[in-house]
Amino acid sequence: MSIENRLTELGIDIPTPVAPVANYVPYVVVGNLVSVSGQIPMSKGKLAFEGKVEAGVTIEEARSAARLCALNIISQLKAACDGDLNRVKRIVKLGAFVNCVDGFGGQPQIVNAASDLMVEVFGDKGRHSRSAVGTNALPLNVPVEIDALVEIE
Repeated sequence: MSIENRLTELGIDIPTPVAPVANYVPYVVVGNLVSVSGQIPMSKGKLAFEGKVEAGVTIEEARSAARLCALNIISQLKAACDGDLNRVKRIVKLGAFVNCVDGFGGQPQIVNAASDLMVEVFGDKGRHSRSAVGTNALPLNVPVEIDALVEIE
């Protein structure tokens, strides 16, 4: 089954790629690797979530933000693959940052929402290594930012 058919089956619409908010590019292709810059929870050109986990942002909201970051990663991948997500051979790694209060240790639970989406969409090719790091602040006060390294054909 093609990835596009899988997305349709899952009822997932891939958003338009988000433009960079500073001096960087959204992705870089080097050989058969795509490095996707950190994606934040943007939807339709606006921040969908703002704030710090457990200080205004619930764990469920943060999980939704992480899933939106993953959708934005897929959007950038689609652009990097000239519209053909079937070129994705493997999601190699996700690097995730969670804006949270001191002492919070639930970063893996939050980032699982992004990891789960990658496996839902890409199957075994979506299984990846990962970092899930807590931090005291993120750009634009978002609760989650996730980058990716992906192997393509």
